[in-house]
Amino acid sequence: MRRGTALRGYACRMPSRPALSPEFIAAHKKRRIMDALAELCAEQGYEATKISDIVRRARVARKTLYDNFEGKEEVFLAAFDAARDEAMARVEESCAAAEGWQAAVEAGLGAFLGYVAEKPVLARMCMIEALSATPTATERYEQTLAAFVALAGQSLPEVKGLPETMDEILVGGVAWIVYQRIRRDEARDVVDLLPELTEFVVAPYREAGAEKR
Repeated sequence: MRRGTALRGYACRMPSRPALSPEFIAAHKKRRIMDALAELCAEQGYEATKISDIVRRARVARKTLYDNFEGKEEVFLAAFDAARDEAMARVEESCAAAEGWQAAVEAGLGAFLGYVAEKPVLARMCMIEALSATPTATERYEQTLAAFVALAGQSLPEVKGLPETMDEILVGGVAWIVYQRIRRDEARDVVDLLPELTEFVVAPYREAGAEKR
């Protein structure tokens, strides 16, 4: 038997790859569109990013984008929501696994900083571009900040002598510091801030008499 004939016979007997479902392909294209917008926002800003830029970067047809989104703003909001949900899930999981409120603070901050360092493009989109992209995007950012304040309140102890807005002050302070690092293109280094930010959050409660446990 000729070698070529044998190889062809072997190839015919090899199992074929399972076909990807239309749903998987559609979800993958949608994800590519969202990722493309995030990358372009990081490179040139939301205002300068055009639909033509997005479809070119995502390698999809313009029709594909409009089959999934009404326009650029909806792509931005979808990408923002996906990033927010993933970041919050990581923080919640880390806090839940920690023992004691101080450990929960450190674990939650570590998860948040780790997400920013791992995904600086999405972090820039959510913490910088969202503030000026559109009024709806700014509102989405403010709602997200409030959600993180509520999450912090679940881990931090209740002590007398502290302002009622202490949770907001601390979460806002953390957000501002991280915002500044992202602006300076230092997002990948934010994990180095963990000891400092942990002390920033924990100190007021500890000094006000919260038990260490």
